[in-house]
Amino acid sequence: MIESLLLSAVRIYTFEQTKLLTNATGFFFEREKRLFLVTSRHVMIDKPSKHFPDRLEIKLHIDSSNMTQSTGYSIPLYRDGKSLWRQAVDNAGEIDVAVIEIERDALPATTVYMAFTPAHLLEASDQVEVGSSLLVVGFPLGFHDTLHHMPVVRQAVIASSFGLRFQGQGYFLTDARTHRGISGAPVVMRLAEHDSKSDKLPWLLLGIHSARLDVGTRDLEVDEALGLNCSWYADILLTLTEG
Repeated sequence: MIESLLLSAVRIYTFEQTKLLTNATGFFFEREKRLFLVTSRHVMIDKPSKHFPDRLEIKLHIDSSNMTQSTGYSIPLYRDGKSLWRQAVDNAGEIDVAVIEIERDALPATTVYMAFTPAHLLEASDQVEVGSSLLVVGFPLGFHDTLHHMPVVRQAVIASSFGLRFQGQGYFLTDARTHRGISGAPVVMRLAEHDSKSDKLPWLLLGIHSARLDVGTRDLEVDEALGLNCSWYADILLTLTEG
């Protein structure tokens, strides 16, 4: 039996026409019968690194009885010269989260996946303590179960006061070992046992992993990397999937 959480994340390949550029992580988010792929904005476009893909490709499971069966699904990023993804800014600048809608009718009829919904987001009254245990689900350095096309998980803990915008930005910090390729991964916390029985995906979606955080004054020869990461608050998805 496959754990539902592993079916929520997909490996993303970025392309410029037929040229493979990078790989990253994304996950499914469903709202009012519309399906979206969520990832980091810098996966879609990143001017500093001159990263300008024109399409994404993801792997979809297509046989619930045989998880080795998959197919590639291509998602164009532009139509008539206009970008198709949604991104946002706030008073601190750009938010490193983007969503792009997936045409359900174009998916294979037997596609197997799990999607987070607004019900998986925290309510305003919910509290999460610093040090709480989390999982980051994705494809670090592209590593995954290549036979079954499944992601792996890394353990993490909340490393800053949850609910506060760290240094005024729209993210919180996690303490976890992460790598390239895991940008866009869902950052989740297990629901309490009494809450999980009625949910096929018994996890709270707290954030979207963006990047490792480093200190500009760190001596690369003497000081180890902090091991801290930026995770953008997942409630931005309510804005990005509106309308």
